[in-house]
Parts: sequence; structure tokens; C-alpha cells
Amino acid sequence: MDFLKEQFSYSNGGITAPIGFTASGVSAGIKKKGGLDIAMVFSEITASAAGIFTLNKVRGHSLDLCENNLNDGKARCIFINSGNANACLGPSGYNDAISIAAKCSAELGILPNDVLTGSTGIIGHPLPMVKILPAITNACSSLSSYGGSKSALAILTTDTYPKEVAVSFFLNSKKVTIGGMAKGSGMIHPNMATMIGVLTTDANISYQLLKIFLKKSSDKSFNRISVDGDTSVCDKILILANGLSGTDEIKPNTPEADLFLAALTAVSVKLAKLIAADGEGATKLIEIHVKNALTPEDAHKAAKAIANSPLVKTAFYGEDANWGRILTAAGYSGADFNPDITSISIGPLNLFKNGLAISFDETEAKEVLKKKNITVIVDFSNGTFDTTVWTCDLSHDYIDINANYRT
Repeated sequence: MDFLKEQFSYSNGGITAPIGFTASGVSAGIKKKGGLDIAMVFSEITASAAGIFTLNKVRGHSLDLCENNLNDGKARCIFINSGNANACLGPSGYNDAISIAAKCSAELGILPNDVLTGSTGIIGHPLPMVKILPAITNACSSLSSYGGSKSALAILTTDTYPKEVAVSFFLNSKKVTIGGMAKGSGMIHPNMATMIGVLTTDANISYQLLKIFLKKSSDKSFNRISVDGDTSVCDKILILANGLSGTDEIKPNTPEADLFLAALTAVSVKLAKLIAADGEGATKLIEIHVKNALTPEDAHKAAKAIANSPLVKTAFYGEDANWGRILTAAGYSGADFNPDITSISIGPLNLFKNGLAISFDETEAKEVLKKKNITVIVDFSNGTFDTTVWTCDLSHDYIDINANYRT
């Protein structure tokens, strides 16, 4: 798929970069500290729609309504509030989500089931509907092709910056664009979905194929990140495709389909890496690359265990080249490998080769580990399968943020 990357380029904007999408971000006063907390994305026409949702058995009410409204594979509006998860509230929480969809429907002149709802924030607190409903009116009237950045800001919780990206390419001489925004900083773990993300495209594609491609791209991106091993109750990734690029419909098993999937994966990987780099209290983005494993499952198990290990993550925060923690995490991961033929490197430093420790310069190691982006390579040397997972270090600030999150 690498050769396909030459056929697309990153472009300006996020969710409003594709033709026919507008967005807005407004304040409803949900967040205690103030700021934008209502995001809206709108398609000029009915779009093909797909989503992937959290596997957590505890689920938010806005998420449940969103999944129900996706049953027909169509949507026009996405509403997301931050600061309140709308979860664990019984029938009233689901009814509030219905009221939000109804308000969006009335303001935009669309069907209620064409509204996809989302919420993120504190669990167990009722939504302040007296604030949200008037804010929806404001969000609808503020929709703009320049509103993507405000929308990306409005979905943030403990994130330190918004996450946006867009990619453009050509199908049959016509430009196609895929845009995206995401939020996620804590409660991030590869168990789809582990954040909230919105993708938009002006490609012409059926919702059935869109759903397949969303799953494939997410398996290589959003399902390959971890900050702290927790999954939330409101997490999902949504995609809308309105076809306004004017291209022919993308069909399965065609060069056009391959190019679209490559571009969608590129957008998803970029957003996923931005989430991992912005992990709560994080100072470094760490790429864990396990190579030459016996099976894909073995590679993924090992990479996931390394990425989730508090000992590994704190070692990176302390800029300590403690490769023993990396090997140990792989050892308890359940992956089938032989330590006697395994090698480990961090950046340019070879630390462990064919089962033996290698002497290295601690000063040089310190310089490598000071960098903001670090690559770890674990070579099992017993197969042909590779995988990559992105994570971050674990700092004192992570404890401070989460010790005081609710209050």
C-alpha cells in the first residue's frame, strides 16, 4: 500500500475540507472552566454513514442513540457535547439524547434519525438541557465551511490541543478529499473505539463498503494506540461520505477502492498518533514496532503489552534505556517467541541482540531518550509478521490530572 501514498497529499483543513460539509463549535456552559463544548458537523445532502463503537459494556446514552440511528447507513448531522458523558442516568439520559436529536432536526430541517449524537466527559451527571438546547440553535446558525477548527476545539476534554487532518487525491481526474478530527487524551486503549473521532469525505461510496473500510483503517490506526489501558463508555469513530466530489461510485476490489482505503488509513493514522502524543501528562510519543513475529496475533500481543506497561512507560519518562522492561512485557504478553533469538533497539541504539545484552553508552542513550518521538524495535526473528502500536510515556502529571478530574 506504500506506493499508493504517492498519489495523495495532505491538505489544509479537517472535517470541512471535503466539499459540502460545514461545522461549528459553540459554548453551552457545560464545562466548569468554560470554553467551547458543543460541536456540530453537517452535510449538504444525505450522506452514507458508518461507525465503530466502544466495546465497554457500560455505554453512554448518546452513543446508544447514535448507533441506533446508524442502522440505515445514512446521516446528515453529527452533534457532540464535551464536559458531560451522558452515561449511567437511566431512561432520562436516553431521552435527553432523543431531545438533542429532535432539536437538531427541527433547526436543520432534517429527519431526527439523520442526527448522530455523541457526548464525552464526566459520567453520572445529567446533561444541562436548559443550556444545551439553546446552544444547538446557536450551533446550527453558526455552521460554516470555516467552522471545522472550532468544532475540533469543542470536543476536547483533557486534550491540550485540537487534532485535525485532511488528505486529497484524484479519482478519474476529479479531486476527492477525506477530512477528520478527533479527541482523546486519557482512557485510551486499543479496543475500538478508544476516543471520539469524526471523518468526512466527498467520495461517492456505499455505506456498506464505507463500514468495511472504516474497520480496516481503524484496525491500523485507532486500534493501535494506548495511553493508559482504559476504555471509556462514549467512544466511537464516525464517518460521513456525501459523494459531492462528483466521482463515480467506488466499487470493491478496484484501484479506486485501494486508493480510498490508503487515504482513509493515512488520515486515521495521523489522528491516532496525535492522540497518543497528547496522552494525559505525556512528554513523548513512542512507536512500538514488533517485527518478524510468527503470527500477526503474536506481534500485536507483544506490542500491546509493551505499550501498556507502566514500567516501560515510566522508564521512558525518566529517560532510562531499561530494555529489560520491554523484553519482560513481551514475555508476559502471550506471544510465541524465543528470547534467545530476540533483539531490541531504541532509536539507533542496539541494546539486546540474539538473547544477549549489548554494552551501550548511557550518555548517548540519554540523548536519544530526550527526543519527543522515539521508536522501539523488537525483532523476534521467528516469522514474517510485523505490527506497530503508538503510546506515550507516563509522567507525574498523569496522576495529577486524573486525581482531580471530577472535582
